[in-house]
Amino acid sequence: MSGLASARQVSRPAALPWVPAVLLVLTAIAYPLTDAGGAVRDAVSWTIVLLGSTVSVVHATVSRGARTGGGVLLVTAATAVVFESVGLATGFPYGEYSYSDDLGPTLFGVPFLVPLAWLMMAWPSWLLAHRLTHGRAARVGVAAAVFAAWDVVLDPQMVQAGYWTWAHPRPSLPGIDTVPLTNLAGWLLAGLVLMTLLDLLVARTASGPDTGDGAPLLVLGWMTLGGAVAHAGWLGLPGSAAWGVLLAVPVLVALAVRARR
Repeated sequence: MSGLASARQVSRPAALPWVPAVLLVLTAIAYPLTDAGGAVRDAVSWTIVLLGSTVSVVHATVSRGARTGGGVLLVTAATAVVFESVGLATGFPYGEYSYSDDLGPTLFGVPFLVPLAWLMMAWPSWLLAHRLTHGRAARVGVAAAVFAAWDVVLDPQMVQAGYWTWAHPRPSLPGIDTVPLTNLAGWLLAGLVLMTLLDLLVARTASGPDTGDGAPLLVLGWMTLGGAVAHAGWLGLPGSAAWGVLLAVPVLVALAVRARR
């Protein structure tokens, strides 16, 4: 009986991240079906980011403890504001860009939505790397690469929506002519810094039962592969769709090999 009660105690908090994760998937499906440039699509974008960041914080809390959950929120938000504010002021490390007013209130010129988007992306990237690797160096490197690869799909969509623009979008990846290669390099650098901090944070604060990583990995997979489908079928972004699939294949293969072992 005590074992059954313990399982129930674990299963209840484990289910919490699934609620915003499923809502995110449903909301993301609605994005390409709304009018471009309209208030409804802006609301959908905000909702996706808010739900995704909620998944990350709730999952980190229930799976690694409250100290880890709070730390993930603070570390990711602070790192995002530092990198983005420096990027806006100097053009380093992403290249010269500017945000539109559609993203709402800002801090040091950085819209509040941006650190939340980082939070939505960062924690699932670290979790995936944690599943695939052993050792801090490999984990940080893979997590940073996944973090940057995710943006390869998302950034063209956000530029298309008018949320930000690049002063010099070329040279760029083949098939994506609105986002410069400097942005990818910047995301890799930011990812290395952030994933190092997250790895140290988890090592020092994590406690409690591991409740599984399904919800944040669903967010990661849907926003990458689901985003690629939306780009190809509805948003007129075949280049980023192709890159999304291309970048996802090695990860899927690695996960399959890992599961078989």
